[in-house]
Amino acid sequence: MSDLRDSIAISEAILNKVDAKIKEGDILSISVNTLSPESNALFNKGEMITPGISSTPNLTAYSGATTLSNVGYLVDKDGNINFPVIGVVKLDGLTIEQARQKLTTEIAKQTKNPIVNIRFMNFKVTVVGEVMKPGTFNISNDKINILEALGMAGDMTPYGKRENVLVIREDNGVRTLGRVNMNTRNLTQSPFFYLQQNDVVYVAPQNAQKMQQVTNSDYKIISLATASVSIIAVILSSILNKK
Repeated sequence: MSDLRDSIAISEAILNKVDAKIKEGDILSISVNTLSPESNALFNKGEMITPGISSTPNLTAYSGATTLSNVGYLVDKDGNINFPVIGVVKLDGLTIEQARQKLTTEIAKQTKNPIVNIRFMNFKVTVVGEVMKPGTFNISNDKINILEALGMAGDMTPYGKRENVLVIREDNGVRTLGRVNMNTRNLTQSPFFYLQQNDVVYVAPQNAQKMQQVTNSDYKIISLATASVSIIAVILSSILNKK
């Protein structure tokens, strides 16, 4: 954001944040807690269960509540999951909150006051190219922006092309490629500033001429440092010899 002056503070509404939506291939952690131990065992039987501990953080455990091993439910090619008791449920295209409400409504037909918790288990982004630590990173929630992703990858190397970072996104059978300019304050308004699950961020290298300029500059600094060390060594040696 080199075009943002130090003396200026900017406040702007966040208009480009899109809640992650469930789609084919997602793995969901789903837990159900009720006042009935029998219902807990029934609705959570799709996952491995250890009796006696609540599966919901910061929730007082009911008698016979359960903890889950996070095996997860796979969203199939039709956008469905197969949930215990209620059967096939279509979650494709829903946000986590919408899916939670839908499952709560369905489960409430079978038991009173269910508490349903859902989260992504395989929300990940990949950062490759001119970064310090390229790789695929699992995200603990469903919100991450491109700056955070680059931070997880150790930031760009000196050779990264900051004005032209590529984001590759696949959604509903469509692959979209978008460019992001990290040098402008309008970066935060880009539709690719907030990443979605399975996005790939590619940082291209600078062209050969610019990389050579950076390399030559590095060599000059190293040469100067080496010469300085050599001069100091000669001076110290001369002083010690006089003694």
